[in-house]
Amino acid sequence: MNKKSPNFFASAKKTFTQEVSSLAKIPNQIDRKKFNKICELIINCRGNIVLMGIGKSGNIAAKISSTFSSTGTSSFYLNAAEASHGDLGSLKKNDILVIFSFSGETEEIIKIFPTCKSKVRTIVSVTGNEESSIAKESNLNLHLEISEEACPLNLAPTTSSSAMLILGDAIAIAILEARKFSPEDFAKNHPGGKLGKSLLKVKDLMISGNSLPLISDSAPMKDVIYEISNKGLGLTLVKDSKRKIIGLFTDGDLRRLLNKNSNIENLKINALMTRKFQAINKNMQIKNAIDQMNKNKIYSLVVKDEKDRVVGIIRMHDIVEAKIF
Repeated sequence: MNKKSPNFFASAKKTFTQEVSSLAKIPNQIDRKKFNKICELIINCRGNIVLMGIGKSGNIAAKISSTFSSTGTSSFYLNAAEASHGDLGSLKKNDILVIFSFSGETEEIIKIFPTCKSKVRTIVSVTGNEESSIAKESNLNLHLEISEEACPLNLAPTTSSSAMLILGDAIAIAILEARKFSPEDFAKNHPGGKLGKSLLKVKDLMISGNSLPLISDSAPMKDVIYEISNKGLGLTLVKDSKRKIIGLFTDGDLRRLLNKNSNIENLKINALMTRKFQAINKNMQIKNAIDQMNKNKIYSLVVKDEKDRVVGIIRMHDIVEAKIF
């Protein structure tokens, strides 16, 4: 007789329900005045926000530190175990130390606490016991009340880890909003990531200056063909006698023209160019350019500035080459 397989999803569903239920209570547990005070201290900090923890709490602290750094708050993670072996030297007098310890009795942290207190401006702690040693010795303590872990043995940090993570995220996002941190700011901190790259502006990737293909509206077709071929962008902009861009002509237009007429030498570009072309402002994000190209089923956009002057061209080819997707 085959042994009945365990119902993994039923167990997972129970964990989901239990953790979500506990996390939903957090906003009513947190001391509003303390929370606001901590945010004020962080936003006015002249040093670094140093996150400390060990074990699972250390993993949470490291993640929150990373979130701070990527959203405009100077921060780094300090492993409590390594701190007593020289890393305490990284602490400076203008720093704020934020300690994550759900028990509030982490031996490695208690051991170095006096030294930490003498080196930084303020110590903030997040604990599950407001009567713990770390909570009492901190300048400010946020208390999280978790009745039991999702772990059926009530031993492995599960709900408590999630609670500390969500509280850390709440602080980071409150700071982000107070700083009016923008998508552009985020992109500057994430130049190597796809998300950050997608927030870059059109002007960061556009082709401009002498690299732009440009031809007079009175130029013969052989000059038009040469300019398209020479600049290698698959099109050329067309200017009038006042150097104003009045249209564009693509290699696709040329192919369609040749299919209709083999003798194109005497044709005038101003009668063949596209006068109503798709354009985008140089300060728009790359993702907007991608959306506009996809919507109109085209691979290039003319780029304009605030005064509606043509200043460049952005191509899907360049976006793909920059590995935005």
